[in-house]
Order: sequence, then structure tokens, then C-alpha cells
Amino acid sequence: MPDDPTRDDLPAGAVATSEADDRGGDEPAGETPVGDKAGFRLAAFGAVLVVVLFAGYGLGRLNNSTASAEAPAVGGTQSPAAMPGMGMDESQPHTHDSSGTVSQPGATAMPMGASVGGLSLSSGGLTLVPETTSFAAGRKQRLAFRVAGAGGAPVTTYAVVHDKPLHLIVVRRDLTGFQHLHPTMAADGTWGIDLTLPEPGIYRMIADFTAIVGGQQVATTLGADLTVAGDYAPRALPEPGRTDKPATFTVSYEGTPNTQATQPLLMTVTGADGKVAKLDPYLGAFGHLVVMRQGDLAYVHVHPEATLVDGKVKFWLTAPSSGTYRMFFDFQVAGQVHTAAWTATID
Repeated sequence: MPDDPTRDDLPAGAVATSEADDRGGDEPAGETPVGDKAGFRLAAFGAVLVVVLFAGYGLGRLNNSTASAEAPAVGGTQSPAAMPGMGMDESQPHTHDSSGTVSQPGATAMPMGASVGGLSLSSGGLTLVPETTSFAAGRKQRLAFRVAGAGGAPVTTYAVVHDKPLHLIVVRRDLTGFQHLHPTMAADGTWGIDLTLPEPGIYRMIADFTAIVGGQQVATTLGADLTVAGDYAPRALPEPGRTDKPATFTVSYEGTPNTQATQPLLMTVTGADGKVAKLDPYLGAFGHLVVMRQGDLAYVHVHPEATLVDGKVKFWLTAPSSGTYRMFFDFQVAGQVHTAAWTATID
């Protein structure tokens, strides 16, 4: 064999090696060493195993993706955790604003002068459509309404937020007669509940909900007026104070809301025995706070921290603007829901 290692019979660019090099040294030509045979079989088996494992992994990913994508809404509602874009943690304190945005202290900075809801009949492509807006004073009547999407078709799928798919607030224009209700929805998308409006006047109904439209969540708050015929004698708001006495309880709050920063508010419920009352969870929390502005009834719905602080319910609130507000605090003791209310003036 020529000494020149370059061979004319090799393809261009190939490098010639000796047969001994190809066979691994001193082993006879045409025979694969026993150790190499075993190594080859082991390597081949490992390669097949890797292919099988990766194929199984890929099929598993495919099956999981399909199952998640095809999971339907149950009973016309979905959990927020299952909805696209719903990153809000309900167990943490948060505020619902007019566009449906949910602000949480510590997660995202709450706006200076929080946004408000309930001022519009239509928002975000959704419209509140009451079947009737006229009521008789002191008489139970059926309040029925729909939420219409584009083209007027009723929305029939909603997310369950704080244990309910829709929260309904009803209050008279002078901020008396507050009610926090939870209507039920028929299969055709009509919501209904029996409602008694005690005195003549104009009342505001505010629907707070998260609809599922085209597979996406649309959280919003819509409002409409209800009329009770008769002589309307508006009442002046009580003077600002920090204590209210619903039923046999004394309820007080600490903290001063303002428009420049999110401030803590702590609610204390004391029983007739002078001891801090044992609160029951109500709608997934130890209390709910609705704040409404005098004049236009701008609405803010606030939810507290998940745990009590020395027996107190702790909220975080940014006031929407300066002005006079009425704050309504719902709480539950021994299975009974009560509401405390205060007037607050914010500079």
C-alpha cells in the first residue's frame, strides 16, 4: 500500500484510514469484538427506548392539550381559573372596576383614584336589558333582565366569581334601601329574582358579573334605573361616622381611604356580649364591601384578605375621587347575613 494516506479511489473530501483503524486496532479483519457487539446492542436498545419514551411524552402532551381545550362549561358557568386571561386570585384582596379589571394590592399597582362601575347601561360590547323597570312600593315583584351581546343575543355562560355568577346591587338614589342579591338564570339567559322596593323613588340596579363571550372572559358592571311611583321624599345621609349597629351587633372600622394611595380598612364586629363576633365565611370571604358615591351612585366592590387580622376583616381601598360616599359592609354570623353602613367624606 502506498505510504501516501490519500487514496485516489475515495470520494473527494473523504479521509482514508487503515483497516486496523477501522477495526479498532489488533482485532482480526471481518470480526467485530465481543465487547463492541455488546456495546452496540446496548446502544441500539437505548436508542429505541429513548424513541419510545419521547413518543409517549409527545402523545401525553397531545392528549392533555386536547382534554384541556375541549373541557366545556358546566351548568352555564366556569371557574375563573379555567378561563383564558383570568389571572386574578380570588383568595387575595381585590377591587372590581368599571372595565372589569381586577386590581390586587401587591400583585399590580392599584390606580390613583380607582375606576368605578355601574354608571352605564352598556359596556364592553354587553348591554343590560331589564324586562320591566316599573315597580309598586312595598309589593314583591319579579325583576327579570338579560345581558345582551353583539346583535342582541342573550349571554348564557358566566364565570362563578365569589361563589356566584352574578351579583346584583339595588339601592335608592338617596343611598337608602341597599340590597345585595343573587338572581338565578334560566336556560335562555334570563336572570330573575323576587324584589321588593319599599318606598317611592328611583332605584339603581347594578349587575356585577363576568360573562364568557367567544371563549373569553368579559368582566363588567352595568346599571339601570328602576322606578317606584309615588311621592318621593329623599332622605339626607347620616353624618360621617365609624360605628353602626345592625341588629344586635356593633360594627366599627379603622382607616381613612383617599384617592392617592391604596389604604387598609379594618372592620370589627362586636356582639351584644361585648366580644368580637365569630364571623362565618360569606360568598368565599369574611365580608364584602360596596362603596357608592353620592350624586351619581358610582360603584366600587371590594373583597378582603383571606384571613382575619386579630378578628378583624381587612380590606384595601383606593377612593375613586373626593366626595361623599356610603360604605356597605356585608358580613355573616351564625348563618345570618347583616349589613353595616357608614357615611364617609373623602377630601
